[in-house]
Amino acid sequence: MNLEDLDIFRCVVREGGVTRAASQLHRVPSNVTTRIKQFEARLGVTLFKRQGRGLVLTDAGRTLLGHAERLLQMADLAEQELCSGTVRGVLRLGSLESAAGARLPPVLSAFHAKHPEVSVELQTGTTGTLLRRLEHFEVEAAFVSEPFEKGSLSSRPAFEEELVLITAKGSPALQRPADLGGRTLVVFPHGCSYRRRLHEWLAEGGISPGRVLDLGSYHAIVACVAGGTGVAIVPAEMLDHAVLGSAVQRHPLPLRLRVNYTHLVWSGEASPALQGLIDLLPSSHDASKGENTLPFTTGTDAKTSRREKEPRSSRGRSVSCGPW
Repeated sequence: MNLEDLDIFRCVVREGGVTRAASQLHRVPSNVTTRIKQFEARLGVTLFKRQGRGLVLTDAGRTLLGHAERLLQMADLAEQELCSGTVRGVLRLGSLESAAGARLPPVLSAFHAKHPEVSVELQTGTTGTLLRRLEHFEVEAAFVSEPFEKGSLSSRPAFEEELVLITAKGSPALQRPADLGGRTLVVFPHGCSYRRRLHEWLAEGGISPGRVLDLGSYHAIVACVAGGTGVAIVPAEMLDHAVLGSAVQRHPLPLRLRVNYTHLVWSGEASPALQGLIDLLPSSHDASKGENTLPFTTGTDAKTSRREKEPRSSRGRSVSCGPW
C-alpha cells in the first residue's frame, strides 16, 4: 500500500466517480480505473460497488477511507513541517448555525491572524448531521451541542449557551410543559439537539405539540415565531444577533434545560491546525462559566455597562468580526 494508491482512492470517493477524479488527478479515466482495480486485487477486497450510474463504498471501502484520510493527512503535515516549520493546509470544520454566527467569528478571526497559511472551510448543520460528517471524514472537527453520543471521539467544552423559549410578543408566560399543549413547535429538522431537549421536556409533562414545523435556519425560525406561528427554543446569544431578535418574547426555561454546552469534537490525534484552534478556545473552566477570554469587545459602552449588572444567566454576549 502506498500513498499514491490511497490518494487516488480518496479522490474517487470525494469526487463521486472515476471521471471527475481523473480530471482532478490529471489522468485519463482508464488509468484511474486500472489503478483502483489493481489496488483492490492487492488488498483482496472490493472497495466500490456500482449503484445506478455512480459508485458507492463497500464496508471495506469505508474502513479504508478512515485510514487513508489519516495517513495522507500525516504525510502532508510531515512535509509541511519539515519544509517550513509553519502550520499550513486546510482545516475543515463543522458547526451549529448558532455557534457559527455568534460564537466563532472572534475565534476564527484570531486563528486567521495567528495562522494565515491555513485555510478554514466551515460547514453548518445540526448536531446529528455534523457527527455523521465527522464519521465520514468530511470535516476534521465539529462544534456540536448536548446531548450527543461521544463514542470514541475526543471532545472538550467550548462555549456555555443559555437556551430560551420564544413566542410572539404579547404571549402569556410559559413556565410548564402544559403551557405549550397544542402549540406549534418551530424547530430545526431531526438531528437538532435543542429540538430533542424541547421534545423531552414536553414528554415529561405528558404533552404533545399541536404541530411541528421544520425549518432550516434560525432566521426563518425567529421570523415565524415573531409572526405568531408557534414557539421555539433557541440560544440567547444567537437571538441577540438575529434581525428579528427583539420582535419576540423570551421565556426562561428550567435551569436543567436553560444551561447547555457546545463542545468541539474530533477523531484521533488533533492536527497542528486543529490544535491551534483548540488553543484559542476559552479554557474548560471559562467555558463552563460562559466566559469568552478572547480580547474582542462589541456593542456600545452603555450596553456593556448594563449587561455587567445583569446576572450571567440573563446575559446575551454579542461579538462581531469581519466576514470569514
